[in-house]
Amino acid sequence: MTKTKRLRDAIYAPEILVQLGVFDGFSTRLVEHMGYTSAFVTGSGVSETRLGQVDVGIMGMEENVAAVRSIAACSNLALLADADTGYGNAVNVYHTVSAFERAGAAGIMLEDQVWPKRCGHMRGKEVIPQDEMVQKLRAACDARIDKDFVIKSRTDTLATHGLDEVIQRLNAYAEAGADLLFADALLDAEQIRTVAANVPKPLCVNMGFGIRQRSTTPLLSATQLQDLGVAVVIYPRLLTACALAGMKKGIEILGQSLTSGKPEDRPDAAVSFEELNDIMGMAAIKDLEERFLTGAQKAAKYGSEAIGALRATTSGAGHE
Repeated sequence: MTKTKRLRDAIYAPEILVQLGVFDGFSTRLVEHMGYTSAFVTGSGVSETRLGQVDVGIMGMEENVAAVRSIAACSNLALLADADTGYGNAVNVYHTVSAFERAGAAGIMLEDQVWPKRCGHMRGKEVIPQDEMVQKLRAACDARIDKDFVIKSRTDTLATHGLDEVIQRLNAYAEAGADLLFADALLDAEQIRTVAANVPKPLCVNMGFGIRQRSTTPLLSATQLQDLGVAVVIYPRLLTACALAGMKKGIEILGQSLTSGKPEDRPDAAVSFEELNDIMGMAAIKDLEERFLTGAQKAAKYGSEAIGALRATTSGAGHE
């Protein structure tokens, strides 16, 4: 089954689809290693980790597509990419869809903000007219080569126009051909229930950090969201926020060692060398070596050790 078909089937499955936000090779490999089969490529995460810039439209299409291409190449995840506003008018959107499809995405999200856009949970958002967004979505649907390629439409109109406008726009976007609908920054469970009950296609909700409250959308479990009628939940900031917390902790522990002059052995604060190599796919490298290197090449690398035994571990520690 193609990645696009897997993603489309998962969206329409009875169980809510949970998509973690991936942004680089580490996060992508880890999400797949933990058993997930699809993921959301978070635009905020890519902007923050690739450019070191906040999600306010500084990252352009080429940088975003390059990130998605790398992410798609290192995993078998069905990826739904964040294409921001499509980087221009409907003609630009046509080319944007083609670029992301060629990069290996199984679908993209397009939003109705004015460019430069900003994170949907920030103040200061502006939106384009509904008819302009409808034309963007029509262009997007026409541009895709694989008809299973998912077009997700996002509206940010709650803050600017109110809930009725959200529902009106999502219905118009569904009619224009969008496969998955997304109203960002809904303010409570009743708003989520209302939107889900009044749109004709599957609804996606953003749970942000996933394990920490925000000042906008309340923290709800995937089960609670499913009960409200939600088909897909994304956690775009879970891994970036947890990664920062982990790195801060590691720097603090190292600082303690620098102050005390004593080493700090903290396996609770960092994965092992073996686990890191396991997540990053060392077993696949070992398999390729066993299949394709000559006996002389294996002997040069590993001496008298049997390479088959080495495959049981993923570190290759001490065998550079």
